[in-house]
Amino acid sequence: MLWAAAGVVALGFLIALEIAARHYTGEPGPITNQAKEVIFAPKPGPLYGGLLLMMVVLTWRQRFIAAGAAIGIDIVFVLVRWAVDADTSDGRYFGNGALWVMLGCAVIAVTRRTGQERVLLLKAVGLGLLLVAGRKAGDTWLHITAKTRPMVLDQYVATADHALGNPSWLAGRILEATGPIGSHLLNAVYAQLALAAVAVALYQLRHVAAERRFPRHHLVRTFLVIGLLGPGIYMIFPVVGPVFAYGPGASGTGGVEWAVADLWPNTLPSIGTPHPALYDAITPRNCMPSLHTAWATAIFIHTRKGPRALRIAGTFWLIATLSATLGFGYHYGADLVAGVVFTLTIEAALRAFDRGWDRAGIQLVAYGTAVFAALLLSYRYLSVEMGENPWVSGPLLLLAMASVIYGYVRTTRLWEPKAAPARQPEPQPELV
Repeated sequence: MLWAAAGVVALGFLIALEIAARHYTGEPGPITNQAKEVIFAPKPGPLYGGLLLMMVVLTWRQRFIAAGAAIGIDIVFVLVRWAVDADTSDGRYFGNGALWVMLGCAVIAVTRRTGQERVLLLKAVGLGLLLVAGRKAGDTWLHITAKTRPMVLDQYVATADHALGNPSWLAGRILEATGPIGSHLLNAVYAQLALAAVAVALYQLRHVAAERRFPRHHLVRTFLVIGLLGPGIYMIFPVVGPVFAYGPGASGTGGVEWAVADLWPNTLPSIGTPHPALYDAITPRNCMPSLHTAWATAIFIHTRKGPRALRIAGTFWLIATLSATLGFGYHYGADLVAGVVFTLTIEAALRAFDRGWDRAGIQLVAYGTAVFAALLLSYRYLSVEMGENPWVSGPLLLLAMASVIYGYVRTTRLWEPKAAPARQPEPQPELV
């Protein structure tokens, strides 16, 4: 019933987003874009990532068959596109095969499986398709933020960011000094965050095929909830980022003509009276909070119980992602602080829901929510005071984030099952 209810809610959300996209942007939404990829060339990465997640319930023989079918279908599509000289200038050559196999498994689950086996396979297909639909929904949200929020609040965040020493400006100069090697490395990490998440999720779900059940909590759930709630905050607090508001823009959007001033990363912005500024209708307002930071934090959390190599990889991905978000000018330091609090609150809520709400769980979620709201309000209404008093406001910001981290670690440790003490053998009477 819970999975059915979640499916209905997800479908309703996608339908609402489809309607909103057509109304505000005049473009199709996530449902139409996903349906088109049955025939038209998609981005292969998300679809094959979804296929990998779906295959966690299959036997090894079934996995080889599913992967072979997906590759075979893609070969046919590529040959047809080559024969009709289809335009593939955007680099989209394949990916349909993964979607066809997932849809085929859904049909098999309904027509050839019964009972718990049907439910398990449908859960796996739903998980794979949700990963893809989440990406589509996120892209649609970004278009909506650009169309419906013409005024951005970057001046407020940049002013408040003086409390943290304007780390994006410093990181931008450091990244420039490293040359192309540093940029290519961080760009690869930043762009392949979803791939890292799939790798961690596959490790967490590695026993599903043998146990015939999913674990109560895993990384994909946190990822999807972050992606669902984050864009809503973008609508409330629209920010484009330092490289756009104070620089030349990036990825083909923005430009100096839209910037408040051409300062990033060499000249720090002055502390003045901030006000909303008009920006273009293309660049997503996707900074507050930093969802890349939120997702990388989730990966870090979910690798803590893995083997040493996985823990090291999770730590590296978090550090590299933070460096990339700042070094490329996509985020202010204040965004990162909000992103960490945002993730810990969501993770705490999901874990509290799984184990049953208790006083500690309610308090932690309420406290994280209050701190997150206080951060947004302070950035908006106390930015000048924060910028003028960095030696007070900076430590307070970090202390607020640290208090949520401490509360999360302390509470979740209490939730961990306690190992039963080893039973001691009872003393035996000595034989005379």
